[in-house]
Amino acid sequence: MLAYSIIEKKQTGLALSRDELSQMVNGFVSGQIPDYQMSALLMAVFFRGMNEEEVSALIQIIIDSGERVRFPEGGLPYGDKHSTGGVGDKISIILAPLLAASGRIRIPMVSGRGLGHSGGTLDKLESIPGFNTRLSLDAFKSQTDRIGCSLIGQTETLCPADKKLYALRDVTATVRSIPLICASILSKKTAEGIQNLILDVKTGSGAFMQSLEDSTELAQKLVHFGRAFGLNVEARITDMSQPLGRAVGNWLEIEESLEVLRGGGPADVRELSLQLSTDLLRMAEPESSEEAIRRELQQILDGGQALEMFCRISEAQGGDPRYLTGEKTMGRAAFTLDILAEQDGWLNTVDNYRLGLLSIILGAGRRQHSDSIDPLAGMTVDVRIGDRIRKGDRLLTLYSEKEESLAQAAAEIRDCFRITENAPLESPPLLYSHIR
Repeated sequence: MLAYSIIEKKQTGLALSRDELSQMVNGFVSGQIPDYQMSALLMAVFFRGMNEEEVSALIQIIIDSGERVRFPEGGLPYGDKHSTGGVGDKISIILAPLLAASGRIRIPMVSGRGLGHSGGTLDKLESIPGFNTRLSLDAFKSQTDRIGCSLIGQTETLCPADKKLYALRDVTATVRSIPLICASILSKKTAEGIQNLILDVKTGSGAFMQSLEDSTELAQKLVHFGRAFGLNVEARITDMSQPLGRAVGNWLEIEESLEVLRGGGPADVRELSLQLSTDLLRMAEPESSEEAIRRELQQILDGGQALEMFCRISEAQGGDPRYLTGEKTMGRAAFTLDILAEQDGWLNTVDNYRLGLLSIILGAGRRQHSDSIDPLAGMTVDVRIGDRIRKGDRLLTLYSEKEESLAQAAAEIRDCFRITENAPLESPPLLYSHIR
């Protein structure tokens, strides 16, 4: 069947068969289907959606486009966590070494790069000098079993179809599609060989699904399709109406993660890291007490074992652990600027999506797929929704290697903070609901 006809069929709202989806996806991977035709199909899916059979078929097609990791049966369970993304979301960098340090679960984590306004775990890890996220699948498996955790990106052979589709979605504004999000996340998580998966589905102005209703639908679909593919999966819906923690930007977020791994750091980052870690370990050990699990994980975090594990993971993957222990420093970007409040009042809302886009202007993300990232670029945010603001208070600090980029972001960034005469009726909760 001609690609044109398949695109037109989806544009009219009709369901595509498995063969039609396979023709398009596998043709795109092999180069027979050009970017512009695949982009047209993605846009048609974005507007017309997919039914359950189509989503299941697409997940399987993406899995079958490459290799599938198989860990030995018996022994410790394998698990992973995935976030739908947002601004300042660095939880994976804390959760993975924390759980590995427990010695009760292994964490083979395949992460992604920044997508749209949302930062990527791989870009953050690669801001650590020498850290290699491009391990082979054999090295990935070996390291996971040897030290309890491995943190990589998609290899050329693990769901290669998703790797190409992911990059195309990023630059064609087709990210906010529940069927495409489900296919992307669940193909990788099924293929990486885990049994247990905790999902962090964001809601709010900095999330891909900004309304609680849409976030709940996405979480329910992810749990449904994940179970259909044999995963023990649950989801938490969590807040993304303002940055998670204070730091936004790759090395800045590594520094904040290190604060948490030393037993400190922002309260919201610590709490979410502990909650999702507790959830995943409880899923893998359903007979264990949730309270006992959380207590043990707190002790590991506060005792420094999680930081030691992160250093061990980094060193195993070529990273210089001296940057993690403070023996060596990365310094700061060449240009910094404090942004001050111009009025008294209360912080009522944050345009978190726009903050994410402005972090890209500073150099912390990519405007197009081929762009390189400045590891030192980004921002640190000093205010939270519900805070009392005085004129002259620092709202945030901007960091960039390019003075013109700093000036461009500074000209727009105050508009991200809505300061009003009256306090908001309530601050957004960190945790909304638990879907299982």
